[in-house]
Amino acid sequence: MENNKFIPLTFIFLPLLLLSSFGGAEGYKNYTVGDSLGWYDNLENPKVDYQKWTANKNFTLGDFLIFNSDNNHSVIQTYNFTTYNLCDYQDSLENDTIEWSSDDPSSTTPHPISVAVPLRKVGMTYFFSSDYDGEQCQNGQHFKINVTYGKGLPKTLSDDSPAPISPESGDDAAPDTLVPSNFDHPKDIGDDDTNNEPSKSVSLFDFSKLFGVQLHGLLFVVGFFLF
Repeated sequence: MENNKFIPLTFIFLPLLLLSSFGGAEGYKNYTVGDSLGWYDNLENPKVDYQKWTANKNFTLGDFLIFNSDNNHSVIQTYNFTTYNLCDYQDSLENDTIEWSSDDPSSTTPHPISVAVPLRKVGMTYFFSSDYDGEQCQNGQHFKINVTYGKGLPKTLSDDSPAPISPESGDDAAPDTLVPSNFDHPKDIGDDDTNNEPSKSVSLFDFSKLFGVQLHGLLFVVGFFLF
C-alpha cells in the first residue's frame, strides 16, 4: 500500500522532468531583410520600407540578417552613425564598418546574391547600400536596429572567429559567414510572424537548469522513504 503513495508524486514531478529535458529556451533566428521584397532601393522597388520592417522585431546577439539582392547593391554594416548618416563609408574606420558585399556598377546583367550577416555586438547597428555615391541609401536602402544581449554570442561567432572583410581590403567578394553549430534550427521571421515580443516568463528549461539537481535529489529522497 505504501508503494502506491509514490505514484501521485511521480505523476507530479515526472512530467516536469521530461518537459525540462526538451528545453523551453528560444533559439537564435534568421531575419530575411525586407522579407519577400529583398534588399533594394525605392527607385527599383517602391514598396520597400525597411523602417517598417524593423519595427517590433527583437534582434539579439547570434541572430543573422539575410540580405537577398543583386550585385548592383552593396551591404554595408557600421556602428558609426556619422558614416550611416552620410551614406558613405570611404572615411570610416576599420573597426567600426564592414563591407559584406560590394556592388558592380559595370555589370550589365545583374545576378542574384544572398549575404548572411551575424549580429555580434550589443547596441545600435546601421546598414545601408553605398552604391552610386550613396544614391541607393538616400532612396530608402538603409535601416538601423538595436541589438540586445539575448542568449549571448555563440562561441562560433566570438572575437576569435575569422574577421569579415573590411572596406579597405580591396576584395570585392562577400566573406564567408560561419553559421554556429548550436544555431538550433533558426526560423525565418517574415510578415506572418507578429509575435516578436520576447517572453517575460521564465522558461521551463531555465527552471530545470537552476533547480534540476535539487529536483532529482528530492525525488531520490522521497522515493527512498516511501519505498
